[in-house]
Amino acid sequence: MADEFSQVVKENCSEQARRSQVSGSCSQFQRSFIQRVTLLGKLPTSFVLHREKKQKVAAILGIDQEAMKSLPEGDLQDCLLSKVDLRRQQISQSVEEVQKVIHHLTAEISLQDSRFQAVPASDTYNGSIKVLAPSLFHVTIPLKGLAGYKGARAQRWRYYSLQGTKLTCPLRDPEGLQQWLETEQFMKTLWQWHQADVNIEGDIVPAKVLQVFRTLVENAVRACHLSGKVSVLANRAAVWVAIETSTGQVELELAPTVEIPTAWSEKAQWPRCLTRWPSPDRVECIKSFGFSLVARSSYHWQLSFPQAEQVLFEQLVEDGGCHRRCFQVLRQLKEDVWCPGKRPVITTHHLQTVLFWTCEKYPHLKDWQVFHQALLRLVRKLHRCVSQHFLKHYFVPKSNLLQSANPSELDAVAQKVAFFLKNPQVTLP
Repeated sequence: MADEFSQVVKENCSEQARRSQVSGSCSQFQRSFIQRVTLLGKLPTSFVLHREKKQKVAAILGIDQEAMKSLPEGDLQDCLLSKVDLRRQQISQSVEEVQKVIHHLTAEISLQDSRFQAVPASDTYNGSIKVLAPSLFHVTIPLKGLAGYKGARAQRWRYYSLQGTKLTCPLRDPEGLQQWLETEQFMKTLWQWHQADVNIEGDIVPAKVLQVFRTLVENAVRACHLSGKVSVLANRAAVWVAIETSTGQVELELAPTVEIPTAWSEKAQWPRCLTRWPSPDRVECIKSFGFSLVARSSYHWQLSFPQAEQVLFEQLVEDGGCHRRCFQVLRQLKEDVWCPGKRPVITTHHLQTVLFWTCEKYPHLKDWQVFHQALLRLVRKLHRCVSQHFLKHYFVPKSNLLQSANPSELDAVAQKVAFFLKNPQVTLP
């Protein structure tokens, strides 16, 4: 699914970024390890890392002898590879089924309200769907009729409530990833964005957008005869739905989003001074993809950089080294050992942010040639962030991505990661 996106990145960045021609070497042992570690949780296994005298770390995936003793060595390898492929197929199958349902729902919603754009179904990469965990997706619902973003206007006080009544004290100013959104910040707007169902005193209010959108989703589920497959989850500030797929139930956040591809957020003070990663050419390429504003809270819109983050990750992989392999193993350990479950406190986005910060601290390709060293470097960074309950957003470092996370759940993850670092051995069911 990433091939098509990679092609788009190449077209956008061909004149701005020069890609390294150095390819990271990977031993047969490392390739075998990557293939096998993906199976954690699928087979009765134990994953052991031992420190040697020369401070090397070897990865060994042991197979329970009672369960696998009847398999010859060649068949055992085939079994491992088939399990890797099965897991990949399951995720791909879930995404394929989910995007078909979302396409039907959003097409119906767009017919009822032209401000909400239908999410297209794609046979390759679908940038609207982000997999946060195997059963937890984030889906971008683009909003139409807001074009020509002009940036923030002069500060003013707001004294309104969501019900339209006057307040005696002004609303608090947005912090971190938050900002106001006014119709006058756009050169062209549909007249519907000035209506009272979403607009108060010139502000497009996310809570009111979500209220309209939730009603549209509920109506679309009935109109598309999907009541037996899709359910709208209650008691959530954002709009969440549960979809039954052939591989199990998947929960999705359907997030109305204003995409702003023509500007870079003033809050994103990036790149930072004296940083050596990424290169200036790539910085300009990444910033050219702009940012988004997501409806998630009551009064303030949330900054998001999905395309910029995806481009940064894809270009990182093209540089060579073991970045992707380390990320895959870190994600697998997180999902199967440190933070399993349908609604994990640590998601793929958190791990991607850990990877970006680590790459900035270790910008050279030579730092990403030895797999075991790079992996443990990422694990140590993750442990530090989780134990401190603090993970800076990569583009807006004043924002803590773990601010609203459950502290007890973070402490539990930190304890498991600390145990791994102290004695890198994980025994799995």
